[in-house]
Amino acid sequence: DIGPKYFREFFPPVIEKNFGKWLYHDIIEPGVLVHVAESGEEIYTVRVGAARLISVEHIREICEIADKYCDGYLRFTTRNNVEFLVSDKAKVKPLVDDLKSRKFDGGSYKFPVGGTGSGITNIVHTQGWAHCHTPAIDASGVVKAVMDGLFDHFGSMDMPAPVRVSLACCLNMCGAVHCSDIAILGIHRKPPMIDGEWIDKLCELPLAIAACPTAAI
Repeated sequence: DIGPKYFREFFPPVIEKNFGKWLYHDIIEPGVLVHVAESGEEIYTVRVGAARLISVEHIREICEIADKYCDGYLRFTTRNNVEFLVSDKAKVKPLVDDLKSRKFDGGSYKFPVGGTGSGITNIVHTQGWAHCHTPAIDASGVVKAVMDGLFDHFGSMDMPAPVRVSLACCLNMCGAVHCSDIAILGIHRKPPMIDGEWIDKLCELPLAIAACPTAAI
């Protein structure tokens, strides 16, 4: 394992050319930003919300959109948003219109535009039952229910200040709830029951046990 490739290899040309030479950025409308360099060159960012656990088909659709409008350039934020990086101003509105037109069969937006400025951005959360072996609660269902209630604030900037909401499934708090404005935290009400027959056969626990010289885990 030699680690990831050098991050600057993935920059759009305008970002590579103006790296470290940006003058300012503005939020043009909810979900749309522009960064202006000392040279006068601009790059536009269109931010959309996404789930933390997404299908291969959804990823392929994201890539298809990026190929069409952004020369293939996009980034995922730490709060599970997707940002399309657009060098051509003329492509910004068609991109936004395209994103807003794409919906799931149930009618909800596949790519809701927003999450910037004084509003609600995407909820960051832990893995829950999908992978982790210590959660007191699951993440996805709670996050979906909460975000449904806050969704109108995602596509607008009508709050007094930016608001960050996070969820952690247990007291390990790897969901960054300790540094968010609103924290949702799952706790164990009583010690979990241990099934001795299976404890050393599942998830990362066998590796942890094997790493201890006295097997005292």
